[in-house]
Amino acid sequence: QVQLVESGGGLVQAGGSLRLSCAASGFSFSMYTMGWFRQAPGTEREFVAGVNWSGGYPDYADCVKGRFTISRDNAKNTVYLQMNTLKPEDTAVYLCARKARAYYGGTYTRALDYTYWGQGTQVTVSS
Repeated sequence: QVQLVESGGGLVQAGGSLRLSCAASGFSFSMYTMGWFRQAPGTEREFVAGVNWSGGYPDYADCVKGRFTISRDNAKNTVYLQMNTLKPEDTAVYLCARKARAYYGGTYTRALDYTYWGQGTQVTVSS
């Protein structure tokens, strides 16, 4: 079955960095667009970054552009999120997700377009 397992979260001071990983299994990873979302308590799930099946056309939420970088290693079935210059408002549970259709990019921002989700990893940024 499809599994997405995030890791790499933790507690960091403002201005610091973290690298999140999402290990995928149970499907042909190199065929699917992947996304990162985040959710803070009492808020809706929010798009952070997305990348297509070959690692092309990365896209980011405006609030993380220039600070976060999404990448993937199809040989390792893993998608990454490098987060630099972290701010307290980045505090959230970060989740990776897989799009429903193979070889389909489209817009990355809609959570409804993703059919599989990981459990998430907590990122806490202290001021």
